[in-house]
Formats: sequence, C-alpha cells, structure tokens
Amino acid sequence: MILDSCSKKVIGMDWSRRDGVSDISSSLGDVGEQGQFNVDFSRFIVVHGAGSFGHFQASKSGVHKGGLKQPLVKAGFVATRISVTTLNLEIVRALAREGIPSIGMSPYACGWSTSERNVASADLTGLAKAIDSGFIPVLHGDAVLDDVLGCTILSGDVIVRHLAEHPRTRPEYVVFLTDVSGVYDRPPTDPNAVLLREIAVDDNGKWSVVNPTFQSIDKQVKMTVAAHDTTGGMETKISEAALIAKLGIDVYIVQAATSHSLKALSGELRRKIPDDWLGTVIRFSG
Repeated sequence: MILDSCSKKVIGMDWSRRDGVSDISSSLGDVGEQGQFNVDFSRFIVVHGAGSFGHFQASKSGVHKGGLKQPLVKAGFVATRISVTTLNLEIVRALAREGIPSIGMSPYACGWSTSERNVASADLTGLAKAIDSGFIPVLHGDAVLDDVLGCTILSGDVIVRHLAEHPRTRPEYVVFLTDVSGVYDRPPTDPNAVLLREIAVDDNGKWSVVNPTFQSIDKQVKMTVAAHDTTGGMETKISEAALIAKLGIDVYIVQAATSHSLKALSGELRRKIPDDWLGTVIRFSG
C-alpha cells in the first residue's frame, strides 16, 4: 500500500548482535555523514502473508476453523503466531538493513479481532502514528481471536482491504507482489495459461476480465488453492482486490523483484500502463 512520497537520507538500521558478533555496519562517524546516503522513499504500508511460516501450522491444527478450547487448536494458535512473527522479524530486518525505517506490527498484538472471520475491531492508532513519525509499518497475516469461532486466521489480503477502507490509511494504490507475473485464467504452470492484463470491477463488486477479450462467453477463470493454504490463495486475493478497486483504488498484481513490480511500486502505472508491462491491474469501471 502506498500513501505519498518523501525523500530521506538513511543508514543501515539492523544493529542487532548474533552469535556474539556485532552486525553494526556503521560507526557514530558514519551516522554523522548521512549525506552520502540519499535514497528516495515512498510512504508505504507493507503487509505480508505467512507462506510456509504459518499456513502449515494453522492447517494441521485447524486454527482457521476455530474451536480455541481444543488443546490442539490452542497449541496451533501459539505455534502459528510464533512462526508468523518470526517471519515478520526477518522481513523487518531485511528492510532495516537497506536503510528502510520499518516497524513490525502484529495484528493480534495491535488489537485486531474478527467475528465469523470478518474484521470486528482493529486499533489503527499506533499504525497511523508510526506513519506520521516516518516509519513504514510492516503487518502480516496472523492468528487472531474471533467472537463467534473462538479463533481464526486473518489473512494479509483482508488486512489490506480493511486498511484501504479506513480514511487514515487509505492508499493511493495497492500492489500485490507474487511469484508469478499476475493473474492467469488457469494455474500458471499450465502451458496454455493466459495472463489476465486487466480486470474491471462494477458497482456491485463483481469483476470481469476486459483484457484480453475471450472469444467464448462461457470462458471461466480456474484457480487452485494449495492444500495447506488456510486463507483461500489467489481466489481470496482477487476477491479482496476487487473490493479495494470498488473504492476507486487501483490494484496491481505483479511478480516480485522484477522491473514490472518496480514500475508498479513507484506509481508509474497510475499515469499509463505500458504495453510491455507484465502484470494484472484491477480497476473500478463505474
């Protein structure tokens, strides 16, 4: 999620010690010479999923289904949170090492909860203050308490949509980074898979593919979900992205660590999407 732009001079920020060896890469003298580090930053909110750091624990114990009174579910709740917070720390460290002033913010610890898997409460005060103070909040999919089910998994996709709906955290645009070029009409491993370049969302939140134009009116988009994924995979991602687009916020789904994702993150695509850009844009058509 991207709010607005600013420019900062920074140094590496992961000063932790590991195995008795200092990871501090700068001295006080370096701090005084920050002029050499001139990096352009945007005001981002980063939200990452759990991947192998949480889905397996949640799936094995059934945390996503609720039933917190069951010993296995309670143990799985703890195991899931240990795993996802570990990943969150590593991501924050990676950003910090690049001089990006990031702050890990766990949804459970920040008061997020659900009711039948829908967000029931979310205290955004700390997140908004972090942004105003020049930090980049890094949130993640998390195990949370649920008023009806006892507990469930709150996905990163749902978190992004909730933030987009809130005036204090409404982004200019949203970028979903994945390990494939975008949304396909079938699993991308299929040699006949076609990249869906643009998806339009109507007033009712329903979406349809507008580029490319399929000849067959009954052409269906087929998606699969990994057995261990407790949050719905790409299908949930598109559904949440459609709800965000309905708010008038463009959503880009693109492969991470590519020139295409860099263009999306930099805001270039808001002006015009180049013909050679590989990714999927989801926009409101109303």
